[in-house]
Amino acid sequence: MSFKNENDQKAYWKENLSILFKLLAVWFVVSFGAGILFVEQLNQIHFFGFKLGFWFAQQGAIYVFVALIFIYMKLMNSLDKKYGVEEE
Repeated sequence: MSFKNENDQKAYWKENLSILFKLLAVWFVVSFGAGILFVEQLNQIHFFGFKLGFWFAQQGAIYVFVALIFIYMKLMNSLDKKYGVEEE
């Protein structure tokens, strides 16, 4: 598993960091934003009998985090294939 040239390696890591920062931004917005900053507005909405702000603070952020792990895995597998460094 090696890159064809140095330019591919730099492009790969640039795309990797881009994916990482986008997913971390989503995680931050969901966990901090929905669970803390916008909790009062979200509590006006009920979800499965609970206030939505409370639900995000207790359960929703965890579900989003697990989903982000699978999204990251899928995106990185396709990135690996794009640059020819996928695992066998």
